[in-house]
Amino acid sequence: MPDVSADPLATASAAHASSLGAYTTLRLGGPAGTVTVATEADEAVATVRAAARRGAPVLVLAGGSNVVIGDAGFPGAVLLLRTRGVEVVDRDSRGALVRVAAGEPWDELVAATLRQGLSGLEALSGIPGSAGATPIQNVGAYGQEVARTIEAVHVYDREADERKTLSLPECGFAYRSSIFKNNDRWLVLEVDFRLAESATSAPIRYAELARQLGVEIGERVAAERVRETVLKLRAGKGMVLDPEDPDTRSVGSFFTNPVLSAQQWADVQDRLADAGEPPSWPAPNGTVKVPAAWLIEKAGFGKGYAGRDGVAISSKHTLALTNRAGGSTDALLDLAREIRDGVKDRFGVVLHPEPVLVNCAL
Repeated sequence: MPDVSADPLATASAAHASSLGAYTTLRLGGPAGTVTVATEADEAVATVRAAARRGAPVLVLAGGSNVVIGDAGFPGAVLLLRTRGVEVVDRDSRGALVRVAAGEPWDELVAATLRQGLSGLEALSGIPGSAGATPIQNVGAYGQEVARTIEAVHVYDREADERKTLSLPECGFAYRSSIFKNNDRWLVLEVDFRLAESATSAPIRYAELARQLGVEIGERVAAERVRETVLKLRAGKGMVLDPEDPDTRSVGSFFTNPVLSAQQWADVQDRLADAGEPPSWPAPNGTVKVPAAWLIEKAGFGKGYAGRDGVAISSKHTLALTNRAGGSTDALLDLAREIRDGVKDRFGVVLHPEPVLVNCAL
């Protein structure tokens, strides 16, 4: 096990070094079988190959911001991905192609691209985690998602035992999903982003952000101004990591916003006589996206709602489940189940978890 104090993401004491919670934003998770730190892509590939020869399962952790690890931990090989590198590898009429190592801290990357006069990631400011995790989840916020800027993902294919470059269509991006999610076949090594060579933002697509900026949907403003505004919005919701704020010990949004068929949406509306009209957005093929936070609140689970053993809904944002005081993964999942079942009973809608669950289940 590496020295926790040497890892920039680990704030737990050395006495808790055996816990994988030292490498996750939730600060939850039991011990690992083995832990290897890789600072180069070749090291990462070699670690995965060696584990395959031993028949050992592999868990890859970088920022640890979108993973819930069971209290029993992970009995196989844990790879801590700490690769670094940001390089402009091409320029054309579409903008600059920026190749980023998978272990590069995400928010540092966003800040760096803006300093270089490149836009397209500004609304994704403040999101914890690594660049390599963003295609796995098709990370999105405030009207942007990485699928809009990713041109290719460089991977190690464990089944074929070779490196490959997957184009945008091959990545199978969907809402908070891709071919990489919950799929052990792929180890993301680098990501190529095509960004505009402009100090002006991409069109503003999110109503809350537009209101804060004082502009209309579709308008553009200075990209740095978008970043500053998004950071303030996220901080107000406990979504920017702060070691002094227990509301930030979370995986961000625990549930995805449900996308309902026309019939499901009609059924929900039939149940809303005493709850009011929920916000909603049109989605592809006649479906409707409804905010999970609204459903959770109307089902009786408000900000600060407490579970057992120090876990609770964030006092700032209904979608974040937090480990406020030395809780456990079991306690966190019990709270998640209570919320999921309460929403289903009230509205007939099943909420699904957004983070990856490791050696545990909802």
